[in-house]
Amino acid sequence: MIFVYNFLQILFLAIGLPLLVPLVLIRRKYRGRTMTRLGFIPAGIIPAPPPGRGKIIWIHALSVGEVTSALPLVRGIRESMPTAVIIFSAATRTGMEVAEQYIRPFADQITPAPLDLLFAVNRYIRTIRPDLFILVESDFWPNWLNQLRRHNIPAMLVNGRMSDRSFRLYRRFRFFFKPMFRCLTLLSMQTEEGAAQMRQLGLPGQRILALGNLKYDTVQTAPETEDRQDARRRAAPNIIEDSIVWVCGSTHRGEEEIILDAYARLKAGTDRLALIIAPRDIGRSREIMHLAEARGLQAGRRTAPPERPGQMLILDTIGELASFYRLARVAFIGGSLVARGGHNPLEAAAHGVPVLFGPHMEDFREIARDLVQCGGAAIVNSEADLTRAVQRILDDDRGRASMSAAAAGLVAANAGVVARHLQEIERLLNKPSVVP
Repeated sequence: MIFVYNFLQILFLAIGLPLLVPLVLIRRKYRGRTMTRLGFIPAGIIPAPPPGRGKIIWIHALSVGEVTSALPLVRGIRESMPTAVIIFSAATRTGMEVAEQYIRPFADQITPAPLDLLFAVNRYIRTIRPDLFILVESDFWPNWLNQLRRHNIPAMLVNGRMSDRSFRLYRRFRFFFKPMFRCLTLLSMQTEEGAAQMRQLGLPGQRILALGNLKYDTVQTAPETEDRQDARRRAAPNIIEDSIVWVCGSTHRGEEEIILDAYARLKAGTDRLALIIAPRDIGRSREIMHLAEARGLQAGRRTAPPERPGQMLILDTIGELASFYRLARVAFIGGSLVARGGHNPLEAAAHGVPVLFGPHMEDFREIARDLVQCGGAAIVNSEADLTRAVQRILDDDRGRASMSAAAAGLVAANAGVVARHLQEIERLLNKPSVVP
């Protein structure tokens, strides 16, 4: 199958190259990184480790969500293996930006990921010469994994997850995916359900573990001694000081209209209510401002605050959402009222914020299920549901306190995932050879 895959790649490149070159030159998201991803690595991007340094660990994450998940693991590796050389790669431009901001303090180098072309992958492997490769959650590529195996480099999947749709795809095309997954020395899944699905694909059970979800160790709560209003004044000076804050994070097109309609209704009865919307695509910020204006609402942007504080803010920056959740009285998690799989609710839950989300939390189904079962979250299906749920949380102090304690308690009860991963990483680094 790998031969067919590479033959089709060559055929596609031969046909599509005249179209790809202008696209790379025109689109900012591709320009500048493409030559590096093709394996033409400029000197110094991946420097040779100095003498006396420890094992070389290459960690790869696809985009923003995976980079965020990787943060506690990278921090844990640095703390437990201070002499290790950590090379961190990300596939998307936004993933690189978040990695530069949050992973950089713990990694020796941040680099774009190679494209899954045989010569590009081999150039990266020969340049980095890793003792261990760690793949975060997904981004499976046949050449990449196959060449790691051919070079006798152990490869570990961490925080592995599988949606129902992905499982159906993998099972249907098992002849293609099973050889690729067999290149992984160890598969660490988030849940026992995910581990069982991997076994159903025919992978050896001894290679599959359920070590938990790294996202539980990603979030860090604010110190209890810190006043929330002081934190609000520093983080969001353009929100009126005594406002009650509702944060809607990682929203998608089709959700902001629902949120704004709900906010307009709620505002009529709670004039202190402030709304912070953090769109998943920050490039849509002006679009959301127009949606607000059409409803008679005035919104400021984080990067262009109004002259005077107001009660609606669009968070058009990357990497700040988690710190804004701590200001919230209630939070809504986007990508869930539309069919986008949802986003991570733990960043809000860890700060003891009652959580709301829609029915489409497929990418975080176990976390969403656990939050609902423990009483830390509720599901809403419409604008009317959302309005009622927010109003109920704002009005019921005892109920809000119960949701807050349940959400924070779930996160605390699932801590320690990084330590379990570190044990397996140390075992693989000391293992004499990878699986044949």
